[in-house]
Parts: sequence; C-alpha cells; structure tokens
Amino acid sequence: MPLSTQTIPPNPNSPHTHTVIFLHGRGDTASNFRYAFTQWQDASSSQPPRNLADMFPSVRWVFPQSEIRPLARHPGSRISQWFDTWDIANLSEKEELQVEGLRESVGSIKEILDNEVKELGGRLGNVVLAGISQGGATAVHTLINLGTKEKGNGGLGLGGLMVFSGRMPFPGGSLKETRRVLGLLEGDHDEDELEQDEVVKATPALVQHCADDDLSRVENGRAVRDSLERFGVDVTWREYPTGGHWLHSPEGIEDTARWLREHVFTSRV
Repeated sequence: MPLSTQTIPPNPNSPHTHTVIFLHGRGDTASNFRYAFTQWQDASSSQPPRNLADMFPSVRWVFPQSEIRPLARHPGSRISQWFDTWDIANLSEKEELQVEGLRESVGSIKEILDNEVKELGGRLGNVVLAGISQGGATAVHTLINLGTKEKGNGGLGLGGLMVFSGRMPFPGGSLKETRRVLGLLEGDHDEDELEQDEVVKATPALVQHCADDDLSRVENGRAVRDSLERFGVDVTWREYPTGGHWLHSPEGIEDTARWLREHVFTSRV
C-alpha cells in the first residue's frame, strides 16, 4: 500500500510551483514532524517570525509516514522507522539489516515523488527531497536510486536534496557501488549508469548538522557531505555549535531559506 502522508498545501493565493517531500526521523511520525516543522522559525526583527511554509507560499510540503517495522535487536518490538538498524551509534554493525527496509522505503518514496512530479507537469527540477536523521539517510539513497525514466525536463536532476542531522548508510563506496547495495535499478549498461549518474550530479544538496548532536554525531553529517561530494554533487555544508539532534533554529532555518532561494527558486525554476 502507498505510504500515508501529512501535507501543508500552498497558500490559497499562490500557484503550486514546487513540492518538498520531507522525511521524519526514526521513532517519529509524519503528524508530529509536520507540527514540529511549523515551529521552526527565523529570527526576523522586521516582522513576526516565519517558518519555511510562510517563506515559500507556492510550495506544497509533503510529510510521508514510514512503516512500523520490527526491531531485530529487540524481538517483538516495532517502531516507526524507514529501515532497521542494530546500533544507531554504529551503522556498520550488522549493516545488512538496513537493506530490506531501506529498499522498500526508497521504492515507496519514489512513488510519492513520481506523483508530485506529475502534479507539477513533469518538472522534476521543481521537487526537493529532504529528510532529518534516518529520514535524511533514506532521502540520500532515494536520490542515488532515481532511474532514467524519472529524469525531468532537459534531463535535470531534482530541484535539491536537504539532509539534517543525517547519516550515510553504506559509506565509502563509489556511486555505482552504493547504488547497487539496494539493487533497485535494472540497468547494468554503461549508458544507463551514466544517465543515472547525471540525475545525481545535477541535484544540488544542503547538509546541516549540529556539533553537539548526541544521537547522530557530527561525523555522520560530514560523512553524508563527503559521500555526496564524491558522487559529484554540489554540496553546501552548514555546521552549528549547538542545536542537538534537530534542525537548527533560527540560524539553520535562515540558511535553509537562503539555499532554497539560491539553488531552487532562482536557477532551477
């Protein structure tokens, strides 16, 4: 069955020009995360503080709900998660546990992405994929597993990728090696691989992490940054001294808004 979603529609007075698909973290829900998103605000002194939906009235914000999945380490227990892990502090331990859920979740997110692209007249470049924590990890693997059929007008990639407090499952490999971990794409020909690579390389990315994050160490965010750069992605990296395992507010919100204006709402519209 398709994943359920929570949404924030565009402002009634604005046309729908873009969509951001935003994935929640492990143990969270789409409903809770949607509410938290509305509480992240800038520090504007000239007007009431605004959240990202206020700043971008033509955007439809989509918050998918992950499946409730069993925990291998705690038999009988189930939580909301995009994929299972044995030890969140060490993703490399029994990392094979991540494959099944990650494969299923990426496939489900691709369905949501395809629907949003259709709503926007086939403009893949007007869809941004975002995620926090485990949602960020899932967003990265969704991007690198986009097939050639999902290319937008002119062969561009997504409008952007945003990862907050994220992790990088299966780090260290090439783009081809990392893509083939999930085995979602059938194309083994060099031409197919080159076209799939171009989808990734044409997608700019924003990666943010707080140095005092005690659930996903800042080294995890740096690994996301380094992996994407190795794949040929234009990455904007923002590291904050405080903020914990969350999206930094207000500075991180202001940086996100600035990045969206520079990379999505200017050059990619």
